[in-house]
Amino acid sequence: MLRYLLRRLLIAIPTITVISIVVFALLKLAPGDPTSQVPLTVPAEVREAIRESLGFNDPAPIQWWKWFKLMVWDEPIHAFETLTNTCIGDCENRSRIISWSSRSPAMDTVYQRIPQTLWVLGLGLLFGFLLAVPTGTMQAYKQYSWFDNVGTIFTLIGFSVPVFVIGPLLIWLFSVKLMWLPTLYDTTHDIVWTQWSTIWFQIRQLLMPVTVLTFFNAASFGRFTRGSVLENLNQSYVRTARSKGLGEFPIVSRHVLRNSMIPVVTLLALQIPGIFAGAIITENIFRINGLGQLLLTSIRQTDLPMVQSLVFIFAVLVVVFNIIADVLYGLLDPRIRYD
Repeated sequence: MLRYLLRRLLIAIPTITVISIVVFALLKLAPGDPTSQVPLTVPAEVREAIRESLGFNDPAPIQWWKWFKLMVWDEPIHAFETLTNTCIGDCENRSRIISWSSRSPAMDTVYQRIPQTLWVLGLGLLFGFLLAVPTGTMQAYKQYSWFDNVGTIFTLIGFSVPVFVIGPLLIWLFSVKLMWLPTLYDTTHDIVWTQWSTIWFQIRQLLMPVTVLTFFNAASFGRFTRGSVLENLNQSYVRTARSKGLGEFPIVSRHVLRNSMIPVVTLLALQIPGIFAGAIITENIFRINGLGQLLLTSIRQTDLPMVQSLVFIFAVLVVVFNIIADVLYGLLDPRIRYD
């Protein structure tokens, strides 16, 4: 297992490098200029000085190398120094990726938006997974029963009705008509865990966006779980366990469910990077200043350094969580070995 993990990590290095080149090249072709947000009254020589200071006039390979070095070396070191309150090398003059729109380090803005994304999208993914696994398993075990039919209907609704339809309907019902929940998400709200009022306010503003995402994720995971459990229920090891007198609950919980989790874990590993990418539609509907909202805003402002950094982070997360999924395969299914 350790040898396999090291091999995958070594393969990930050129993979991430190629990803960085593709991301940089594609966004480099997009229209954008570091002086696009500068007032028109600024003289041309000042605009040219801004381009020069940000390295916009350098050849494309040099621009890529400077950005890639900052992304994989300087920014991680700065993040480590901030978390541990230490200083490595010349920490005072360390170079950073500068946002064109805010003229401040791009990653500092990313770090500020991560908690909002984790609160909403993380809880939606967690609750959706916890709801889908037992529900999908029960649907498969009681195939074509009323429980399976009702679950299938809700799953189809979750797939068919888009988020931008369910979200405004919930806002209209619970915020406008009933006035039970806040209309917009207050990202400036600070939770004091010793004060119930702050906790309750956070629960109220999380309720609608988390419900929307939970419904969507439960539909996705539920269908995968049901199909995988159905496939394993017809395997020979299940019939053997039943012939030996083993009860239905141990068969399903210890054997069938464990073997059925492999495709579900694959889907989960691919969905987790989507947390950090942010559900752009959901964040825009409920005005959540998460990473998805930041990406959309940066695209509108042609803030290429911010867009490049976010897209690269999302791509790296996909690579990392695919490696984690491969490792989990060996833990879930003893038949899988990486010798």
